[in-house]
Amino acid sequence: MAEPVADEPLADEPLADEPVDLPLRDSEQVFDGLVWDVRRDTFELGGKSIVREYVDHPGAVAVLALDDDDRVFLIRQYRHPVRTFNWEIPAGLLDVAGEDPLAAAQRELAEEGDLAASEWAVLADFFTSPGGSDEAIRIYLARDLSSMPDAFAREDEEAHMETRWVGLDACVDAVLARRVQSPSLAVGVLAAFASRVRGWQTLGAADDVWPGRSTPRGEPARR
Repeated sequence: MAEPVADEPLADEPLADEPVDLPLRDSEQVFDGLVWDVRRDTFELGGKSIVREYVDHPGAVAVLALDDDDRVFLIRQYRHPVRTFNWEIPAGLLDVAGEDPLAAAQRELAEEGDLAASEWAVLADFFTSPGGSDEAIRIYLARDLSSMPDAFAREDEEAHMETRWVGLDACVDAVLARRVQSPSLAVGVLAAFASRVRGWQTLGAADDVWPGRSTPRGEPARR
């Protein structure tokens, strides 16, 4: 039997990430992209100066729309970096200055699904790739759905989207069988499945504080 770890820090505390504000020595934008940029930061950690480059991302919202029959609204969209038609849930960038995340989620559900919802809650928050990007995504649960009569014009990849209603349990099966790999879909349906088991007691208010969007960013130290 393995020996217990002695003096384990915070062993009795709830499991939680800890935002920190490390001293920044320098920060520069090294690539200016169409959608997102790449930054190079020099920061101090443990008495050492470390340089890291990462995708500087505006963040995004996603919507798991669940109807009265526990079916999830899905879209099928081409994603060029992975050369795949992915099954996903509606999602979009937070690229409008000052836009409220909930308003962005409502807009995306309307634009990609021609749907509106009268019941909104926070389902999950996550970082897509914290080792190489600061992208944070908030997934909302949308219920009490209704159709919107006027379809939105769709361009580029969205012009070729397919849509489907799939039962929540079937979505979970597809994730666990590794047949679908969109992170927002995977996180969303697994979180919804677990929350349903717990009587939806894990849901947050639609306007809850979003730690991933308020993580402190240090200013470069004066030379």
